[in-house]
Amino acid sequence: METLLLSHLKELTTAPGVSGYEHRVCDLIRAAWTPLTDEPHTDRLGSLWAIKHGTGAKPRPGIMLAAHMDAIGLMVSQVEGEFLRVVPIGGIDARVMPGQLVTVHGREDLPGLVVQPPAFLLPKANREGVVPLSELLVDTGLPAEKLPGLVKAGDVISFAQPPVELQNELLAAKSLDNRASVAALTVCLETLKGRPHVWDVIAVATVQEEVGLQGARASAFALHPDLAVAVDVTHGSGPASKEYADKTFPLGGGPVLGLGPNIHPGLHAALKAAADRAEMPYTVEPMPTHSGTDAYAIQIARAGIPTMVVSIPLRNMHTPVEVLSLKDVARVGRLLAEFIAGLGADFMSTLTLD
Repeated sequence: METLLLSHLKELTTAPGVSGYEHRVCDLIRAAWTPLTDEPHTDRLGSLWAIKHGTGAKPRPGIMLAAHMDAIGLMVSQVEGEFLRVVPIGGIDARVMPGQLVTVHGREDLPGLVVQPPAFLLPKANREGVVPLSELLVDTGLPAEKLPGLVKAGDVISFAQPPVELQNELLAAKSLDNRASVAALTVCLETLKGRPHVWDVIAVATVQEEVGLQGARASAFALHPDLAVAVDVTHGSGPASKEYADKTFPLGGGPVLGLGPNIHPGLHAALKAAADRAEMPYTVEPMPTHSGTDAYAIQIARAGIPTMVVSIPLRNMHTPVEVLSLKDVARVGRLLAEFIAGLGADFMSTLTLD
């Protein structure tokens, strides 16, 4: 399982798929999910739906598993001589940008680097501390007379850091937020091939989460599931996070179960019970406001959908060197399968807010 999962994650994280431009990674996910489901479909915004039918009598209840496939990136704002000025798509940490490998998606894909001018060439206000993204440049190596013919304002730029296998079954890569959760859904679907389940399962790889939860909002409205679980990443613990111990979670410690106003308490309890049945370690993440995930949009679709958040601990979030444990990805997938396999046709009648 871990070998196949590692290969799958490497493929997903290597593919481009900046928010609003997810078609390339979507093709890979469709190829992985089609043999595991009955009805793949791409909606008008680009989100991928893949339905796996249950064994219950029609009309069957359905559960939506949502993991966003889009990633943060950059957009060309101006071609300036032989360099590109850029603006962010999603939340970009300017501290780690200088020296990053990128791919410029112009008339053709061009390799490039994020470069920082020497301090004495920067405006005086920006010579100390973190250089803002507005002062950084992308260098493709093309001369000024050729660059405008291949790149224009509005073209997108994705990060190109290749994945790196670390010790102790850890993986460092770009776009693990949130391709790791897509991979967890793949694990869930693979596990369910060998386990009967009454409910229909609707795996959804959503678009544009990083710029406003757009794909989840449209998908939840269209699919109108009875239940939903948003799968995402949360902050992993490390030496620099000791004073935030209540907001960070150990890599290798298993799934992280959200709890707060965005979470249905009965669904939270049911996921905990599923983890206990599977003798699986987990931690609980307090979410006192909204979760900052697709669950925020799904919960209030139509007349409201009971929603849960299950997360994977991730270090260095929103950088090109995010780090996670493969064990956590596999465990999240197996937890979802365990929960779904245990759903009876009458589950909704037993679900309460108490």
